[in-house]
Amino acid sequence: MAEIIEIKELSAPELEPFAKLTEVQLRRRTEPEKGLFIAESTKVIEYALNFGCEPLAFLMERRHIAGQASKIIAACKGVPVYTADSEVLAGLTGFELTRGVLCAMRRPKLPTVQEVCRNARRIAVLEGLADPTNVGAVFRSAAALGIDAVCLTDTCCDPLYRRAVRVSMGTVFQIPWTRIDSVLQLKAMGFKTAAMALSDNSVSIEDPKLCSEERLAIIIGNEGRGLSAETVSSSDYTVKIPMSHGVDSLNAASAAAVAFWQLRIR
Repeated sequence: MAEIIEIKELSAPELEPFAKLTEVQLRRRTEPEKGLFIAESTKVIEYALNFGCEPLAFLMERRHIAGQASKIIAACKGVPVYTADSEVLAGLTGFELTRGVLCAMRRPKLPTVQEVCRNARRIAVLEGLADPTNVGAVFRSAAALGIDAVCLTDTCCDPLYRRAVRVSMGTVFQIPWTRIDSVLQLKAMGFKTAAMALSDNSVSIEDPKLCSEERLAIIIGNEGRGLSAETVSSSDYTVKIPMSHGVDSLNAASAAAVAFWQLRIR
């Protein structure tokens, strides 16, 4: 049976993951494999549990204990449930719990690039994306549009930031992903690389050669500066999405969705 704990003191140390620690502090608290993240909403928490993440504590409005969170609580025996009225919780977290349920979870151990990409034919590589909203949106598009795995550079925003998880609708726990040191690792595994970049030497995303590639890595760059010159020069293709009305480019997440759809396995 779960331990239900009524919140009386907002400064209690056991509530730090929900109230006092920033996303970076959560991630680095006991890096690398013992860092924490916050999952929000019962649906996302279920995805995270199925992904193998370990729950450490719940924070929720009292009404959800016997309501929408009852099955999750029953499945997580021994995990403490901190609760109070919504007004108290808003004072603790600094915002309204619009989805009513939070769970502090231990970060999963990431697989190797080889493990993630072994059987993949289409993968996304995110280089230096800084906005959690974009990262979450890219994951959602990747899961929906046939991408088999996602690889992120060290300069890319954490997919387990709360907003990234929320925007992804939990797909960060449905599609395999890991960190990558260099796209050269992918070339060694037989992938052709397609850098999404504005360049006079680019090919159209409609080029039939792209879709015919057996294994293709689609590389998306930073929202402002795009991809590094090194990444572009080392890629097998530099790819451009044709634009109209004088628009030069799309938002990173929008460009990713277009690329994933156009270059999917048919």
